[in-house]
Amino acid sequence: MIDLEPAAREVVRLLDGMSDGDLHNPTPCPDFSVAALLDHIMGLSLAFTLAARKAAPPEGFESRPGLGTAEHLDPAWRDVLPQRLDGLAAAWRDPAAWLGTAEAGGVSLPAEVMAVAALDELVLHGWDLARATDQKFTCDPASVQAVLHFTEASARPEQAGMRGGLFGPVVEVPEDASAFERALGYAGRDPRWTRDSA
Repeated sequence: MIDLEPAAREVVRLLDGMSDGDLHNPTPCPDFSVAALLDHIMGLSLAFTLAARKAAPPEGFESRPGLGTAEHLDPAWRDVLPQRLDGLAAAWRDPAAWLGTAEAGGVSLPAEVMAVAALDELVLHGWDLARATDQKFTCDPASVQAVLHFTEASARPEQAGMRGGLFGPVVEVPEDASAFERALGYAGRDPRWTRDSA
């Protein structure tokens, strides 16, 4: 079992450092402003919580790669998103969440794989938000290793079909890059990304 709380807590910390003026900023996710990315995180946090609980989504709820718009962002996101992230971390602390299969966004996976996918979303989008709002991002060693393993596996040639909609093309990083920088590169992100380069 992997603890999602450190990654969830880091995203919540970043929210405290964001102003309303940051909502229009570009992010390392192409075509996603900060507001659209926040809306995406709102949806995925609920989707992965439901996956952990093996519960059906509420009527009309959708969450899949690519969804998220600035116009749809809940005006109460500063209050709602921390609650959803807390719920997400708590749901995956239940040993039963890791058993059997889990479904999110119309995709069924072994539950332990789904948990790592949830962690991957939190860590990568946490970094996205930090870069887009000029904040420092920190990631605990256990999360770094889990995300590195997940993104490295996704970069294998036989996984090319799976990458569509999840990650962009692999970005080459220096040989002396850190484990986290390598994970970013495998996920199609340039560790040197800045708003000026967007």
